[in-house]
Amino acid sequence: MNTKIVILFFSIITSVFAFNSTVKNPQQKEKPQEKNKEKSTPVKDKTKVTTAIKTDTLQAKEVVAIKETDTLQIDPNSKLKVYKKNAHASYYHNKFNGRRTASGKRFDNNKYTAAHKKLPFGTIVKVTNEANGKSVIVEITDRGPFSKVREIDLSRRAFMDITSNKNSGVVIVKIEVVEEKK
Repeated sequence: MNTKIVILFFSIITSVFAFNSTVKNPQQKEKPQEKNKEKSTPVKDKTKVTTAIKTDTLQAKEVVAIKETDTLQIDPNSKLKVYKKNAHASYYHNKFNGRRTASGKRFDNNKYTAAHKKLPFGTIVKVTNEANGKSVIVEITDRGPFSKVREIDLSRRAFMDITSNKNSGVVIVKIEVVEEKK
């Protein structure tokens, strides 16, 4: 019986403190707060540096800059071997986010990965849009696409980087395999 009374007593005290912390003093003036500001500046080599500045009523702090690369990085001296020209490329649907791929890795639509029917897992591939010349470098982590017409499935981020029409679902690309330096 005593434990029930103690628990009841503590629950009443905590609810009173919670109520007092949410109620504002009408005599206390509310200080205006600025929203967090983010600024992104483009840098050479397709790298964006995002800087977030958090402002408070008393002081402003700058958060450490985060480097965001637009594609996987490869050695500029590495050789590219043309695998296929005039190939059809599509992209993954969002429902596959978080699922395991055939290689065992978790799929993320914001990373630079792709699915191919025959290329080995871990192969680094350069995919170039033949219409506008934009290219992206991706890693093969899955099997597919399961359509006879399409050759490669890109993650959504990689696909949107190379396409000029954001509403299209398929693009004609050139696939080049990055050969490892021995």
